[in-house]
Amino acid sequence: MKPMGSIPADFGAGPSLRIAGETAETWVARAGDTPVFVYDLSIVAARIARFRAAMPPGIDLHYAIKANPFAPLLAAMAPLVDGFDIASIGELAMALPHKPAPTISFAGPGKRDDALAAAISAGITINIESAGEVTRALDIAERAGVTPRLAIRVNPDIELRGSGMRMGGRASPFGIDVDAAAAVAKTVVAAGADWRGWHIFAGSQALDASAIIETQAATLELADRLSDTVGVQPPLVNLGGGFGIPYFPGEQPIDIEAIGAALGDRLSERDRSGTRHAIELGRWLVGEAGVYLTRIVDRKQSRGETFLVVDGGLHHQLAATGNLGTVVRRNYPVSIATGAGGDTETVSIVGPLCTPLDRLADRVSLPVTQVGDLVAVFMAGAYGLTASPTAFLGHPLARELLAGVDTVR
Repeated sequence: MKPMGSIPADFGAGPSLRIAGETAETWVARAGDTPVFVYDLSIVAARIARFRAAMPPGIDLHYAIKANPFAPLLAAMAPLVDGFDIASIGELAMALPHKPAPTISFAGPGKRDDALAAAISAGITINIESAGEVTRALDIAERAGVTPRLAIRVNPDIELRGSGMRMGGRASPFGIDVDAAAAVAKTVVAAGADWRGWHIFAGSQALDASAIIETQAATLELADRLSDTVGVQPPLVNLGGGFGIPYFPGEQPIDIEAIGAALGDRLSERDRSGTRHAIELGRWLVGEAGVYLTRIVDRKQSRGETFLVVDGGLHHQLAATGNLGTVVRRNYPVSIATGAGGDTETVSIVGPLCTPLDRLADRVSLPVTQVGDLVAVFMAGAYGLTASPTAFLGHPLARELLAGVDTVR
């Protein structure tokens, strides 16, 4: 038997599972079939409220929509956050119906000219990733007769300790190296563009509050140094994000209240009048709010092991199978959402795909189940359906539903 992560406190385990107060079977009936992702907006709203209470004044909250771009979720979150951060022309089309253009920023390397042109025309902020990109953006804007909104994404000389994905302190396709960033910013200012400031992202999925506090302090110091060199006060400094969520056994939630207190102290040490600061979050806002429901279609025994074969898998929820950047496979929290109780058994939960990689849980202890019961995979609100190989083997797409809307409104 292998351990699994803890079920988020907002959900009850086993047959008592409720999502926004309703049973898993109710949500499946509403969707029409399994598999289905259900996202509880009330959990997201509570997370946003906690962020607001913990952070000092003048800190904006941006939602990185790559974490979950489900349109009803974007519409519901738009009035609750200060900005959307996007990473493609496709996400631009997703964001614009829900958020004013000046509150949207566009990061990511390899922006094609058509993407730059669309962003400039729409009036969103482009986070410039290279000297070549700024040249192209300025040329496109000049031809269009538009003043572009440009920020500089910096490849920092710092990294976020303990982060699941480090994005600073090394050679990188992301951002402009520290020693060149100020010169590129001066080019933007001299060209008459609307310079929007700095975007400095050092890493993601960190659970150590002290590491985030340390990184934010270093990020502020770096932004101050670069701004002094440019000689223009930046309208915005995006401090990145990095707030992680506890997927696996032994992991604990991050202490954002400690982070907010430390950030307030650091901001008070220098007058930064005219500059706002933003924190860009994705999975911390939505990750724990999602549940993936899939139905058992077969039980089988093989060489002494029990397999529960379900109708969902890595083509919808790649991360839970350990195939989205995980070096050592560990179990996400799962439960039997219907019909189970009493005795337990050790089982592996596998999907319908013709690959041994399609394993949602590996030798976990669960109540004894039957064909037709529902399995709930938690931590499914971020990097789920759109981060998975949905076309692999031609299985149908999972459905998606937004719960808790009435609670928030």
